[in-house]
Amino acid sequence: MARSLPSTAALQAFESAAYHGSITAAARELHLTQGAISRQIQALEEHLGVDLFLRERQRIRLTAPGEHYLQHVRSAFDRLEAAALELRTLRRGGGVLQLAILPTYGTKWLIPRFPSFVQAHPDVQVHFTTKLQPFDFAGEDLDAAIHYGEPHWPGARVDALMDEDVVLVCSPAYKKKHGLKVPADLRGATLLQMSTRPHAFDDWFAAKGVTGVDGRRGPRFEHHQMVLQAALAGLGVAVLPTFLCVEELTTRRVVEVFADTRVRTGKGYWFVYPERRASLPALQAFRTWLLAEHGAAAN
Repeated sequence: MARSLPSTAALQAFESAAYHGSITAAARELHLTQGAISRQIQALEEHLGVDLFLRERQRIRLTAPGEHYLQHVRSAFDRLEAAALELRTLRRGGGVLQLAILPTYGTKWLIPRFPSFVQAHPDVQVHFTTKLQPFDFAGEDLDAAIHYGEPHWPGARVDALMDEDVVLVCSPAYKKKHGLKVPADLRGATLLQMSTRPHAFDDWFAAKGVTGVDGRRGPRFEHHQMVLQAALAGLGVAVLPTFLCVEELTTRRVVEVFADTRVRTGKGYWFVYPERRASLPALQAFRTWLLAEHGAAAN
């Protein structure tokens, strides 16, 4: 199928000139003459039927259509570069894995363990991005994701990583200052809320048979790492997944508010990926390593 596409040389000239805001600098970067750069940009503008730059004496400035087109050109170049890298590494049994992770899971569980994967698979590159909610793999340039919740993701395979239990924690100073000894004492405590889990305290109260405490009040934070930092700073009481605060509990930077506050949520963490990506060597290598790490952590 014939495509009406501008030349790669014209696109490179456009991107370089847009980055530098200068024809001269673009010519220097691409080892061409100023005239050659100008002709490439002019040909691109004629092909598109729009002005990409405003010419102002010795400088150039992107027009609104130019700004819009630049984002697409850079994205296309990034994808081409990533594809070339993937092909080179595939020859050596490696590849590139585009992985979406939950922010705090990534920083507290995955990244600290990741050096062992790098050592075992030096030819596999994993590119991390954060996603808090499920998404459509068909509309995202991603190969796999770490998912929290139920094992449901249309059009994707789902592997169980671990069940989740949560624990009620605060700083030792906060517990002492507010005299927290029994659940009823939480009526006067600040409850540190996570925006995407507005029922966390109510669920904990229900599991423990606690009544008469409003579980919806308190400041809200975007993700668990922020909630943990707020608890460490002595700002209040937090409901946190136990695996996220093991180190802080061990070193007593935070403590359980009462004895035996752990509750199983009935949800878990899952590794998900679309069927069409299942045979990707980089994904297979990462999946095998990830499941083994979670199995070792559970033992």
